[in-house]
Amino acid sequence: MSSRRSLAFPLSTLLLFLLVSLSSVKLSAAPAEDLLRLHQLRLATQKSLGDFYMYNGMEGDQRYARMIGESLQEGQAHLDGLGAMPGEASKALHTQLQTNWQGYRSSLLALMDAMRSQGYTDLQPIADLAESNQRIMAISQELYQKIQQESAFSVPQLTQKSREQSLLMQTIALDYASRSASVGGSFFGGGEERAIDELAGEFASQLDSLSSAQQNTPEISAALNAIGTKWRYIEKSLRNYNENTVPFLISKYSDSIIEGLEGVAAQYAASQF
Repeated sequence: MSSRRSLAFPLSTLLLFLLVSLSSVKLSAAPAEDLLRLHQLRLATQKSLGDFYMYNGMEGDQRYARMIGESLQEGQAHLDGLGAMPGEASKALHTQLQTNWQGYRSSLLALMDAMRSQGYTDLQPIADLAESNQRIMAISQELYQKIQQESAFSVPQLTQKSREQSLLMQTIALDYASRSASVGGSFFGGGEERAIDELAGEFASQLDSLSSAQQNTPEISAALNAIGTKWRYIEKSLRNYNENTVPFLISKYSDSIIEGLEGVAAQYAASQF
């Protein structure tokens, strides 16, 4: 009997340890998943506005109408997929984000309807849309930080750097599309006050930093090399954005670069577990 008891105690202890470990994994997975959804919502928000500028600049090209619709659907899905917030401050920000997203979505759809029905859009609603976009980006960024603070979870450094690089590429594409469209002779960008060539310089520098990270696996290095090849193809056009504009090219390649960076971010995140 004593030998059975001596075996039972370690077994029960092991089971308890496993249950606690699984619980901690689930707890850490919840904020990690929500932070990823929030990041993807931010990308979709920026892309929807950039594609609207392309839609406007190319006189209602239906390719961009479809892309706007896809971004809005993705953004809504990411927002709906967010779980329970870890604290009161994040709950309040989440509510603000939901309200502002619905307003932005409605305004964007209304502008698309105006383009379809009358062939143009008034200047003020576009300015209002850009401002609404910037509010969403500000609130979502604050919520991204607050979730980490209240859940005591931090996004791994290289995963975060990759995500920031994706957002920077999306911002560059958005600003380029806005300038190319020259909506009403005015520029409504992605909230960045810096010129595109300066943003391009930052992107190139940060890409070099990621490429030289010691933690890179052969797969990550190969992915970053492929991203670098695509980046170099559009870099000159971005640095000389006041010369001949190539909005379709920038839009196409930025989408591919962002897709690659998101894959790299996922690989960095997976390597942490």
